Amino acid sequence: MSEFDPVPPERVDWREHGVKIVRTGQLDSNTTQTPGMNRAAAITHARTGANKLWAGTVVIHANAKTGAHHHGDLESVVYVISGKARMRWGEHLEFTAEAGPGDFIYVPPYVPHQEINGSRDEPLSCVLVRSGQ
Repeated sequence: MSEFDPVPPERVDWREHGVKIVRTGQLDSNTTQTPGMNRAAAITHARTGANKLWAGTVVIHANAKTGAHHHGDLESVVYVISGKARMRWGEHLEFTAEAGPGDFIYVPPYVPHQEINGSRDEPLSCVLVRSGQ
């Protein structure tokens, strides 16, 4: 039995199995990295016991982009904190849209896409949430 296994409600220690706060300095950068990007995990199963979510931050360096990819059956939400996000998607990345600070981007399961920092000079800073680990 791990610390994250379900506990019968009448015996729950809510201090231990309740709300978790992950502070800025506690983000885990020991996660999958892509050249030109820095990811840091906040909410994972190992860190908080989350079973259905992964959340963290991503900074895409100026003028950087990912290769075309998809995340299988996971849904993703990107919240732009600062910078200009350019998303390309489709079988041949034939569709393009841009998002700025305060905008949300939704990426459905299996959609081929590419994240691009639309600025040649400034980093793109985002919060990323996925529907699984």
